[in-house]
Amino acid sequence: MEQSPHSASAPAAPFLPLTQAPGLPPQALTAVLLAATEHSQCGVWAKDGEGRYVWANPATARLLGREPAELLGRSDDELLPPEWAAPLKAADQTAMGQINPSYRDDKLPGLPGGAPLELLALRLPVQHGPDASDRCLCGVWTEVSEQRRAQAQLRLALDQLEAQQRQNEELRQELRDQSVRDPVTGVYNRRHFEEQLHREIDLSMREHREFALVSVQVDAYAALTSQHGREAAERTLQALGRLLRSNTRVMDAPCRLGEDRFAVVLSGVGLATAHSRMESVRRQCEAQLVMLEGAELHFTVSMGVASFPHTAYDREGLLRSADAALEEAKRRGSNCVMLAAIPFGPAAPPV
Repeated sequence: MEQSPHSASAPAAPFLPLTQAPGLPPQALTAVLLAATEHSQCGVWAKDGEGRYVWANPATARLLGREPAELLGRSDDELLPPEWAAPLKAADQTAMGQINPSYRDDKLPGLPGGAPLELLALRLPVQHGPDASDRCLCGVWTEVSEQRRAQAQLRLALDQLEAQQRQNEELRQELRDQSVRDPVTGVYNRRHFEEQLHREIDLSMREHREFALVSVQVDAYAALTSQHGREAAERTLQALGRLLRSNTRVMDAPCRLGEDRFAVVLSGVGLATAHSRMESVRRQCEAQLVMLEGAELHFTVSMGVASFPHTAYDREGLLRSADAALEEAKRRGSNCVMLAAIPFGPAAPPV
């Protein structure tokens, strides 16, 4: 099969160095390159082994804030303040010890009172005689101050845009939370409770796993309100809301259903684990101090724990089961956690 001349195995055509191109004198090439660098405002310079300028184009003189004649025979130490000259001298010394071109960023002071000039620098040591000491350093400066400032402004604008987007997202999240959160306690409202309960039942039936539902009520709430006032009752509810939020996971749903009634949906949790967690919350409530005008108030809660599908296998049955366990806790003197009874009858529908 004939091989294409453009195939990968075809040998690459050799490139002839410009300095060896027939009919192109080196002087012509030099003139073209210098004209191009001057047109693009690039500073081109050469220094001897002592760091003195032996040649510089007008753009170099402009970058240094000098006349071209002022540069010849002088070093950066003589042309610039020490804090500007020292980095240039260090870069020159490093480049002179190398064979290949070196690239780095340089800075020059610029106009009085103005911003420093930012430069992309190319340095290349050149041997111009038979002796190893016959070396000079050639360099090119390309000013990128405006480009860097534009990039910095763009970064700042992007950072501001990202910050604004984060603020907008936080505001949207706050608005979403306000639609499903109880403003007093910070837990979810009844609307979210109904949605979460529906999701958990569907998930449990699909994945054959259980979850727990806990009914919670503040003990003697009416007496607390009557004795200490509405503000004391509200602070008690706030304290309970904080404890419920801090003792539940992201996938759980502590909710307020009524004046002193709460419910907690514990995702993927069985009766024993739910009882243990809620017993911890009950003890924290018992130990919690609610401060009101220097007075210390205490409160307790009663809880009933049911699970799906062990104590009930539909929504209504689950709610009745948790409420029945709560009533049993109150009947036993309140301030306790009761488990819902597990029915021993016909087998529950499989989940």
